[in-house]
Amino acid sequence: MSDNVSDGVSSFADLGLGPELLNALSGLGYEEPTPIQREAIPPLLEGRDLIGQAATGTGKTAAFALPLLQGLSSDEGRTGPAALILVPTRELAVQVSQAFHRYGRGLGVRVVPIYGGQPIGWQMKALERGVDVVVATPGRALDHIGRGTLRPQEIKAVVLDEADEMLDMGFAEDIEEILRETPDDRRTVLFSATLPPRIKGLTGRYLRDPVQIQIGREEAPPGEAPLVRQNAYVVARAHKPAALGRLLDVEAPTAAIVFCRTREEVDQLTETLNGRGYRAEALHGGMSQDQRDRVMGRLRGGTAELLIATDVAARGLDVEQLTHVVNYNVPSAPESYVHRIGRVGRAGREGVAITLAEPREHRMLKTIERVTKQRITVEKVPTVADLRARRLELTRAALQESLMEDDLSRFLAVVEPLTEEFDVMEVALAAVKMAYESSGAAADEEEIPQIAPKAADREGRDRRGAGARRDRRGGTPAQGMTRLFIGLGRSAAVRPQDLVGAIAGESKLSGRDIGAIEIADRFSLVEVPESAAEQVIKALRRTTIKGRKPTIRRERDTTGRRPR
Repeated sequence: MSDNVSDGVSSFADLGLGPELLNALSGLGYEEPTPIQREAIPPLLEGRDLIGQAATGTGKTAAFALPLLQGLSSDEGRTGPAALILVPTRELAVQVSQAFHRYGRGLGVRVVPIYGGQPIGWQMKALERGVDVVVATPGRALDHIGRGTLRPQEIKAVVLDEADEMLDMGFAEDIEEILRETPDDRRTVLFSATLPPRIKGLTGRYLRDPVQIQIGREEAPPGEAPLVRQNAYVVARAHKPAALGRLLDVEAPTAAIVFCRTREEVDQLTETLNGRGYRAEALHGGMSQDQRDRVMGRLRGGTAELLIATDVAARGLDVEQLTHVVNYNVPSAPESYVHRIGRVGRAGREGVAITLAEPREHRMLKTIERVTKQRITVEKVPTVADLRARRLELTRAALQESLMEDDLSRFLAVVEPLTEEFDVMEVALAAVKMAYESSGAAADEEEIPQIAPKAADREGRDRRGAGARRDRRGGTPAQGMTRLFIGLGRSAAVRPQDLVGAIAGESKLSGRDIGAIEIADRFSLVEVPESAAEQVIKALRRTTIKGRKPTIRRERDTTGRRPR
């Protein structure tokens, strides 16, 4: 662990960064450094080697990019790249390169990403024109070193980002060869979510008296729900596709990654989920880079909601709107679990990690809990009755919105003749039945056999307070909470973070005060503390969400009558 160098640090200016970088950070809306940035930036500005153990989403890219950029701004007379950033995947190379561009815009720093699947001729021309920072996958970096287009003897700093991922992908020999080609007096920085023994061997050979930093993911204060809710469901193999569909129906993720073990499993599950009406896309090593790019474009653009992927294919992916990660099988190593769930709950946003465990895999869950020191709560798979209750709740809310907002006069010609023959309540019930069934409510009638968790899991579940159920779906609100109706939903591209940001920004509530959020096509339901409900309603009526002023009210009038 590092010394507590971050005492008294409350802003980026306190870290000793130059005015150009401070202006860039201010323009990007960065107000204060994250823990990894507070700990890592000062020793890196001093030129020290560093080992940083930090989860994805803790701000580690800025932690190494900012001090490197500051060093480059005073490094004149250089012809080749001064910094080489090695990353495991093309996607991460692009992300890190974009971050360097954003932070170093005022310094005129030249950055180029190089990776497989991109024309090497274009990369050779970019390197020939001159570049300050190269962000590369190890194989392509070694290729350019062999061609003489990347001159390692001029490199003053090497960063190994997601080092454990690169070693898992078989890049160990490439990395060591690259490090041997660079000068002995270079600076070496290593960031990794986990530090297995093979990482320690690498650092012992190539780092000099490194500063060591270990930063965990931001934890919720005691008594509050965790930023990443981690649940597991024990399900027999034959019922896993049905159980996954049931959980997706109940959770209603904005976007989710479902991890599978093999390409065949990815393709089969993608086909199954699409057959159930989901918008699912496959991603695995058997696809070309163009195919991968199209898939990721559909996910980021909202035309796909589920990504079914293998570990290798999904490495380095960063999808901002991701709300859920699903382990279709229990990962074989705790490190894989850490990397998978690291894709949600980033930058303070909440997320959900779900694991489907076969009975024989139940013990592996305990191993993951022990290694990660995080609780994985074993739950029961929602029943058909649970699913029906939630869909009825959504149908009721949709009908209420229509009664409040829509001009229904054009349907009088249908309703009036029916009321001459039937009671108006019977007409209403028939209409509700049609609306309910049109939502696909009758599509899932298979009861999934429940496999009782072990006694310890049951006791742990009983101990959880009402406050730990931040993501309740349907039913009544949590104790002390009330549900607000907001007249914007998926069709207006509303995401949970939009609603949390609007409420926290306009009222006195923090993000952690806000309970379950449910987003339908034309409206959203948000749980807030009963004591603050009127304040939130008034505050939101004065602002806009996604550029629009939606209807804001309590979910239902307490008298049962239509509000006027």
